[in-house]
Amino acid sequence: MSQIHMHLRGPVAELRLDNPSKLNAFTVEMLRQLAEFCDTLDRRSDVRLVIVTAEGERAFCAGADITAWGGLSPAEFARHWVRDGHRIFDRLARLSKPTVAAISGHAFGGGLELAAACDIRVMAPKATLALPEAGVGIVPGWSGTQRLARLMPEPVLKEMALFGRRLSAERALACGFVSEVAEDARAAAEALAERVITSSSRSIEIAKAMIHAAVGEDRGASVEMLGSGMIAATDDRAEGVAAFREKRKPEFPGT
Repeated sequence: MSQIHMHLRGPVAELRLDNPSKLNAFTVEMLRQLAEFCDTLDRRSDVRLVIVTAEGERAFCAGADITAWGGLSPAEFARHWVRDGHRIFDRLARLSKPTVAAISGHAFGGGLELAAACDIRVMAPKATLALPEAGVGIVPGWSGTQRLARLMPEPVLKEMALFGRRLSAERALACGFVSEVAEDARAAAEALAERVITSSSRSIEIAKAMIHAAVGEDRGASVEMLGSGMIAATDDRAEGVAAFREKRKPEFPGT
């Protein structure tokens, strides 16, 4: 049974975590499903924005299911569980469409890292954020000490990762990690979607890539995507392709 569902409402796609019996904690299967949905969404020109949310109001995501990684050897834990999670969350962060995390319940560990992989976040007033890994003898492994260090002040991140302090919605808003606190986080995310779908999809895609290049979020891929898009629109590229197909020497016009 799928533990992540994709719902399409016109140009808006919703990825909804659905593992409520374990507070939407991530399993190996959920990681696989998230990767597949990201690949699908990037290729759908009709989708303009992605909302990441979860079933239930108690937890957005309580992190990673300890039964999924507790029995792994050190090598398996590092090479597969941590690296796969990093790769898949990076895939979400690199989606060409803007993404919004609607945090209606608590987001701990991997759940907080999932929200951090989205472009912006909206949060319910009673939800909290936490990095509880030290309490079970591990450290954040899916960008909790890397991407989060770019998104919130260092002392706040250290409070969470070193001292186990939870971050309230109010403080998350004050430090800029969330863009809005709303009683209905999902409705707030949908309201943001309305603003996006009336704008140029290409402008938004390119602006996102430019920002990622500036802040170091997969800078190499962002720069090469922008450069490749520019060169693909040139007469030189058209001449190069035509010459290859016609088996002749190209005569590049320089335009």
